[in-house]
Amino acid sequence: MRKTLLSTLMVCLSLTMASAQETLKSRIVEDGGTGPYKVVMTEVEGLKAHTVFAPQDLTSVTQPLPVLVWGNGACSNSPWEHYKFLNEIASFGYLVVATGYIPMDDEPYRGEMSTTQQQIESIDWVEQQNADPKSTYYQKIDTKKICVAGMSCGGLQTLFNCADPRITALMICNSGLFKMENAAQAVGGMPMPPKEKLNEIHTPIIYILGGKEDIAYENGMDDFNRIKHVLAIAINYPVGHGGTYRQPHGGEFTIPALAWLDWQLKGDQQAAKMFEGEDCGLLKRKDWSISKNSLCK
Repeated sequence: MRKTLLSTLMVCLSLTMASAQETLKSRIVEDGGTGPYKVVMTEVEGLKAHTVFAPQDLTSVTQPLPVLVWGNGACSNSPWEHYKFLNEIASFGYLVVATGYIPMDDEPYRGEMSTTQQQIESIDWVEQQNADPKSTYYQKIDTKKICVAGMSCGGLQTLFNCADPRITALMICNSGLFKMENAAQAVGGMPMPPKEKLNEIHTPIIYILGGKEDIAYENGMDDFNRIKHVLAIAINYPVGHGGTYRQPHGGEFTIPALAWLDWQLKGDQQAAKMFEGEDCGLLKRKDWSISKNSLCK
């Protein structure tokens, strides 16, 4: 009896020690990005099925970091298609929390689909970390400045969650709510809010689309044309549904995405000039077009 008990205790101790020795996966992408903060892409303890992009040296953070919460295309439970884009944004002073498991290579993710709830989990986590004196992120996060965003299915997840009062801004990429006429085109498992969901938006919103070649173009532009009660912008770059996310540093889509975040989350009026005015900065970049509702200058 004593031998059996001792054997059981030793097995438990061994399992405990093995668990303690497990290391969280992390990866440095494109030398940490081109911004002033060199970033690490990492798993974090207690937040399963999420990937965080944060400064490698959090002691260098002198101002709390605004937050980008991200949902992936195809309801993927990994940001494997978007990690270069997200990494680059984080390097300019953002904490990025993406839905899904960390991509350690460029192989397509093949696994369970993500859920709308994971974006809410991301927001809950940043609030908890910022308030916890034991966390390395303690008082390093600006939890009053949160943009929720996503590409394709991730954009639908974002719109599903748009009423959350903690959200400061929205960024919908290669996405838009389906109309009754084309709802059959949706992939099984995608969230399918009705167009009335747009009435719950309470923050400025931007649609970043891939032009008429983008399968989500009609849906996204229809959303934009319906939104009158908050500042809304729709911009198009003719590259189709896939965008430029997998290009080095996220490609051309990173430029207006970062300007939008700087404007909405940091109050950067120079960044606002990318969108405001008849001769806005975006139109000085090749092939971009822009539509704005009456609440945008």
